[in-house]
Amino acid sequence: MRRFSSLALRLTPYPLRASTGFTFLEIFLVLFLLVGLLGIILPRISWEENLGSVSRHMVGTIRSLQTLAMTSQKTIHLYFDIDRGIYWPMILDGSEEKLPTNPIWATPLKLPETIRFLDILVSQGRKESGRVDLFFYPTGRIDPATMHLVNTNNSILAIAIEPVTGAIRMSDERIEPPKPLIIPDRVRPLLKTAAAGK
Repeated sequence: MRRFSSLALRLTPYPLRASTGFTFLEIFLVLFLLVGLLGIILPRISWEENLGSVSRHMVGTIRSLQTLAMTSQKTIHLYFDIDRGIYWPMILDGSEEKLPTNPIWATPLKLPETIRFLDILVSQGRKESGRVDLFFYPTGRIDPATMHLVNTNNSILAIAIEPVTGAIRMSDERIEPPKPLIIPDRVRPLLKTAAAGK
């Protein structure tokens, strides 16, 4: 019997024998890898609000107001106070404006201290101060608008709302409004005759 157990002990591979714990080298290697991973991950995590998170919140607000306008079948007016960095919606009910029933809208939303509106481009033109209005219609259409947000490092983030589709585009560069379509003089007579023939 003793001969069989000593033979089994000699034939058993070393890792399957009784474990004595981790070696110093194994612990050091694991700690080195963890520190390396934290060095890569921590700089990407921002504990304060940055342009990306504010713009995602703004896009979420626009989408929820678009949905609210379609479900309630009422026009919604979104006000931006550029100077104070606040914005709030109002539901148009006949000739009156009312706050939405959701408690989120009980007080105006405010941009973080480190971020401000640089300008907002609407159909009336570019506004760098004062108040800007944006309409959400029951059909799902939104007034065309382009907002430029800037932080303390002068980094810009642009949010552009397409009027018909309601598509929202974001960019880390300025987005200028599209230039109006110019119809060449040689084509104008063709358009007039096509319209007159109908």
